[in-house]
Amino acid sequence: MSTPGQQRSAPRIERAADPAALARAAAEAVTTLAAESVAARGAFSLALSGGSTPRALYQLLADPSGPYRDRIPWASVHAFFSDERAVPPDDPQSNYRMARAALLDRVPVGSVHRMAGELGAAEAAARYQAELRAHFGGVAFPAFDLILLGLGTDGHTASLFPGSPALLERSRWVVAAPGPPPSTERITLTVPVLEAARTVLFLVAGPDKSEPVHRLVHPGAGEEPIPAARIRFGGAVRVLVDRAAAARLDPDVP
Repeated sequence: MSTPGQQRSAPRIERAADPAALARAAAEAVTTLAAESVAARGAFSLALSGGSTPRALYQLLADPSGPYRDRIPWASVHAFFSDERAVPPDDPQSNYRMARAALLDRVPVGSVHRMAGELGAAEAAARYQAELRAHFGGVAFPAFDLILLGLGTDGHTASLFPGSPALLERSRWVVAAPGPPPSTERITLTVPVLEAARTVLFLVAGPDKSEPVHRLVHPGAGEEPIPAARIRFGGAVRVLVDRAAAARLDPDVP
């Protein structure tokens, strides 16, 4: 985990031609990290995210005829979530519902830990923190092997939106957080938990993401950083972008 004053890990940009190629590159990254984590620690702790780009990744990982499913030691995979809406698990807005349909019901995953949004955001956050503490034990913050993240057009990641009080949380692992109006309330992992991850993988596609990608990679001096750029990641930070999302980046940026 990063500590006050620690140098922020520089994001590593990985380009893909289009969203389909981005999903394949992400699937390769997840497959490799899963095998490495199980070999090193006997388990792979993965925090899933919502959205259309992760859905394509999940479908690739679960495809029985594809090149990834049989390479992952599923019994040793523990699936968590980076954020959720305060909705029931069968609600169309639920990140869990999407991940279950695309991936979790289609592979023999070792365990699944969902955020119980139907309890309300505050109660769901408290229960999820207790569940994480039971899984990870007596640590200051959990070290997920991989956290998947998206990047909103406003620079938010997980459910950490511009101006949200959740961005200031430094002790709790999970909190209730407001979503953008008129969105429902959210449950989200906090900044210190994201900072403690061994690897963070951003999945970003589309021309409307070119500005936040630029601001993530090049936080401008004298301007308010976007939420994703305020996180001082302690582990590896990989940013998978398609050609459209990378439009404002220097082509020579590694």
